Amino acid sequence: MAEKKVPYQVQGRPFEGTIVYDDSVKGKRPALFMQPDWKGVCADTVEQARTAAGKDYVVLMADMFGKGYGDTPKTPVELRAGMTAVHRDLAFTVACGGAAYSALMAEANKLGLVEAGKTAAVGYCAGGGFVLEQARAGADFKATVVLHVTNPNPVVPGTPCNIKGRVLAIHGSADPVTPKPMMDAFEEELTQAKVDWQVMMFGGAVHSFCDPTVNAAHARYDEKLCRKSYALMRDFFAETP
Repeated sequence: MAEKKVPYQVQGRPFEGTIVYDDSVKGKRPALFMQPDWKGVCADTVEQARTAAGKDYVVLMADMFGKGYGDTPKTPVELRAGMTAVHRDLAFTVACGGAAYSALMAEANKLGLVEAGKTAAVGYCAGGGFVLEQARAGADFKATVVLHVTNPNPVVPGTPCNIKGRVLAIHGSADPVTPKPMMDAFEEELTQAKVDWQVMMFGGAVHSFCDPTVNAAHARYDEKLCRKSYALMRDFFAETP
């Protein structure tokens, strides 16, 4: 697998996303824009990007926290503070996500890696909330998948839902971070906006079942559910026009 760092700036601050792809594959592949969890771009999330990419996709992983943010381990308190600062600033979330997408896509095209018009998106935990805000703002994702999403609802109530593509949420019924009322509201929002949506709910699963580094009562990796999630994601992308 190959990795290439891509710098960009937002509001005068330096950011650095990463392109991840299997360099043994010849020919262009669909682009998969990825918003990682609250750890940002780090060894753990790059490994998730490698899994998501496989031989099928070129992953464009966004940096929402600033260059070098993921280089140093952080406590949950620090991670929550970093996530909240981004989440509460809708204008920044959309601007930074858009800048990441533009810079990463430009570099991927320069390298001759991606098929035109074949862009999908995936968000993990906090990254799911970020990518949904981008989609609401009209980002041209043909399909968006969110895995154990944190903050699925608009940070600014009443934000227009201008999601253009299809949406799949893969979630746990016992997730205490994003409980059922939040997912119910998300489903209602998508229905009212006439979005083609699906929710796959894993019975009894808690948060972060696709993060191998997590093992707690409220958030826990589940190898079987993680494998199923990626299979569902690939099927969803494959059936998207």
